[in-house]
Amino acid sequence: MTTSGEHPTDPSAIGETAATDIGGQRLAKVYAQAILDAADAAGCRNEVLAELHSLATDVQSKVPAARALFASPRVSIEEKELLVEKICSGRVTPTTLHSLHVLARHDRLGMLSEIAAAAARLASERDGLRRAEFTTAVPLDSADQARVVADTAAALGLRLAATFTVDPDVLGGLVVRVEDTVYDHSVATSLNRLGDRLKQRSIHEIQYRRDRLGTP
Repeated sequence: MTTSGEHPTDPSAIGETAATDIGGQRLAKVYAQAILDAADAAGCRNEVLAELHSLATDVQSKVPAARALFASPRVSIEEKELLVEKICSGRVTPTTLHSLHVLARHDRLGMLSEIAAAAARLASERDGLRRAEFTTAVPLDSADQARVVADTAAALGLRLAATFTVDPDVLGGLVVRVEDTVYDHSVATSLNRLGDRLKQRSIHEIQYRRDRLGTP
């Protein structure tokens, strides 16, 4: 219970957390840049990015103990290097394996997800691409995905590296986020039409689910 005059959250702690987050992002970018430089020099950028993404998502999500061990200060650097060797040796490119050993020696394996994401962003920037996330109310097939990316790129005058997610609660059927800017489907006429189609599909799917639930 909080008594009179006490604050449940210390404002200085909020500032400290924000500073830590910013510091972590900067550090992740430093390691990501070094890894990307090494991958470009070895001519294996796409492979390294794919392997980092797989390790950061598939391995750590499927093997929660691995993430805990990577981040734990109680696990020695030597043990972390052995873990990297056991999990990755012979399964990833030499550049990725060397990068993971460097992270282990600097006790930064716990930042693998952040570093993998930073590397992907840097790669897009080097290719002159802006990262764009498309959120739709219903899944799109590959043709619709290609169309909406092309229309958005033309409307905004940008080259885009696109990812797609589905959220049935999206209003209007489509939301586009390009880095820190969010657009609705009105950014282009064709997006407007697609947004209307997606909205209608969402309504039909909701009605279909209701009809199924009401069927004995």
